[in-house]
Amino acid sequence: MPDGTARAAALRTGEADIVEAIPVSQAALLDSRTISEVPMPRTNTLYLNTARGAFKDPGLRAAARAAIDSKALVTGVYEGRADVAAGLLGPALPWSARRPARPATVEPGPANGTKITLATFTDRAELPEVAAVLRQQLERAGFEVELVVREYAHIEADALEGAFDAFILSRATVLDSGDPVAYMVSDFSCEGSFNIAQLCDERVDAALEEAARTPAGEKRRRAILAAEAAILNTGAAIPMLHERVLQGDAKGVTGSVKDPRERLLITTDTHAR
Repeated sequence: MPDGTARAAALRTGEADIVEAIPVSQAALLDSRTISEVPMPRTNTLYLNTARGAFKDPGLRAAARAAIDSKALVTGVYEGRADVAAGLLGPALPWSARRPARPATVEPGPANGTKITLATFTDRAELPEVAAVLRQQLERAGFEVELVVREYAHIEADALEGAFDAFILSRATVLDSGDPVAYMVSDFSCEGSFNIAQLCDERVDAALEEAARTPAGEKRRRAILAAEAAILNTGAAIPMLHERVLQGDAKGVTGSVKDPRERLLITTDTHAR
C-alpha cells in the first residue's frame, strides 16, 4: 500500500493488523494505543551545493543555517513526533549525544535577495510541507527561493548532478553495515557516490579515513563524531530533525518488532488474536 493515508485507514478499519510508516498527519486520527513511535537513524537534512551557485559562498551557507528554525518544523510539520537535530546522528544512536560542543566557524553573510533553488521529493509525505516552511524561513532571511518538488525517481539524477542550490533529504544515517562511516563517505567525501552537496574537503576526507580505519568500539565512535564535526564545519549539510517511524498495531497484535532500521516487522513471536 504505497499511499500513507490508505495505510492508516486500513489500520483504523481493521483491514490490516500491522501498518508501517504511518504519516504524521494521520496519527491523530488513530487510537493512540495502536501507535508506536520509534526513533530512527534517519535525519532530515538540508544539503547545500558547495561547488557552484549561491552556496559556494561559506557566508551564505552560514546565513541559511542561521535562518532555519528546526523547532518550528518539529512542532508544526511533524506535530512533535520528531526530534530537533543536534548533528547528523540522532537518538537512535545514543552514543552520538556525547559529541563535543562545536562553535560556529563562519559568520553569516548578507543574503540581499540572492536567488536559490530549493528542491525535494514527494515520496516521504512530510517533505513537501517541510520545503514550504523552509522557503518561508529562507525568504525571511533575505533569499529569493524557487521551489521544485517532484517524485524521487524524477529528481534524484538532477540532485546528484548539482542542479539545485539546496536539497531536502530524509537520509538514513546507518546503512546496511550498521555503521555511520559508510553513509558519511557516500554523502560527503570527494569520491562519494551520493554527494548531493558536491563537497570535496581535505579535512573531511582525512577525518573519514581516520574513522574508517579505527577498530570498532569507543575510539571509533569518537572518530565518527570528529568526522561529523568536520562535515558540519563546512556548512555543506544542515541537519534539521531526526524522524521517528510511526508503526501501527491493531488491538490484539503482540510481538511485532519495533525496528528503528525498518528491516523487521514480523517474526515467529508475532501473533494476532
